Amino acid sequence: MIRWVLAAVLTLGVWHVAGSAQAQNGPLRIEITDGVQEPLPYAVPDFVPETPAAGQMAQEIARVVADDLNGTGLFREIGKDAFISQITSFSSPVQFADWKAINAQALITGAVAVNGGNVTVKFRVWDVFAGQELGQGLQFAGTTDGWRRMAHKVADAVYSRITGEGAYFDSRVVFVSESGPKDDRKKRLAIMDYDGANVQYLTDSRSIVLNPRFSPTGDRVLYTSFESGFPRIHVLDVANVGRRVLQSEEGTMSFGSRFSPDGQKVVFSLESGGNTDLHVMDIASGNKTRLTSAPSIETSPSFAPDGSRIVFESDRSGSRQLYVMPSGGGEAQRISFGPGNYGTPVWSPRGDLIAFTKQHKGRFHIGVMRTDGSGERLLTASFLEEGPTWSPNGRVIMFTRETQGAQGQASLYMVDITGRSLKKVRTPGGASDPSWSPLQR
Repeated sequence: MIRWVLAAVLTLGVWHVAGSAQAQNGPLRIEITDGVQEPLPYAVPDFVPETPAAGQMAQEIARVVADDLNGTGLFREIGKDAFISQITSFSSPVQFADWKAINAQALITGAVAVNGGNVTVKFRVWDVFAGQELGQGLQFAGTTDGWRRMAHKVADAVYSRITGEGAYFDSRVVFVSESGPKDDRKKRLAIMDYDGANVQYLTDSRSIVLNPRFSPTGDRVLYTSFESGFPRIHVLDVANVGRRVLQSEEGTMSFGSRFSPDGQKVVFSLESGGNTDLHVMDIASGNKTRLTSAPSIETSPSFAPDGSRIVFESDRSGSRQLYVMPSGGGEAQRISFGPGNYGTPVWSPRGDLIAFTKQHKGRFHIGVMRTDGSGERLLTASFLEEGPTWSPNGRVIMFTRETQGAQGQASLYMVDITGRSLKKVRTPGGASDPSWSPLQR
């Protein structure tokens, strides 16, 4: 079965489609081969319009589903010019022999109905070589304005059924939208779908804003603003764009904030008297606890998913390295020991990996390591890149990459944890400091 073999593939990280599956005309089999990754060939015909007004939307929804799957690097779409069969009705029997002939190992069929301002999308996923449906067909309903979100939901269901992994397409990203020349760069907060669509602006460009971070429930965003002349941490409600400043003392600078897993606390860096330490604050009461007291710079804290530990960046050893300590403070253990400087660590939502930025020999990298520092892997390399953020399922990392020179511009990229699938995210103008939301509710 497709789901079983791809679940094994994703764990091992390397895979190859065996040619014997086609020759024997039997269930799909995957042959694991070291260092080879061949995407799974699949077909997604235009969804069937079931009402007169659904024609264009049916095509667009199928296109978004395909774009989502293609962007993972795990799937290879078979072009429509190769199709032998056409899907003219959602209830018609699938001619599996026609799809086998073009080597489609998975088939996605769907239908769309539009009535006034409402749209209904239904779909099925087929294992072509087994000649059967994967799971049961599903149906989503909503307004026509939300058709892209329904397409992402379809893609999420397909992805999860075939890979056995968690979904991540129906999610959003908050980021810093940039415009203007390098020496006068304007920055404002913006939010978008994970693939760069539906951009909305949350602040204006009158004040510099940095480091937006989603809450665990996706309804609030922490960010640093220089509105007062000093960096201050703000909390913004995404739904109504209402915001407030977290309590801070005069003459101090607060930045680098993140929510705790329960969304009740914020961990952040506080600079006072020339020293920068980590603090945690209860959002409701404003009560603050100091977590570190070293004569060094501690910043970029990130909670483990269970809230028990915090990973952070410190120069206490003479260079920027990564450390892990209990979330209530206490002795910290260094986990990065490779050459170069490490920063901006972020704990995976799965709890098994930490993503980071590394600077070494004039190059920047996005990498991952296990939570004890072992198994370090560098996924990318360029002139300048930083600020990783995890997809909800812990398989993909989004980050900032900036090009060189006076005309250099920051852009957002995505890379999977194997480092094999790298993709630029479409944004209007420059973009930096992404933070990925949980799946939408």
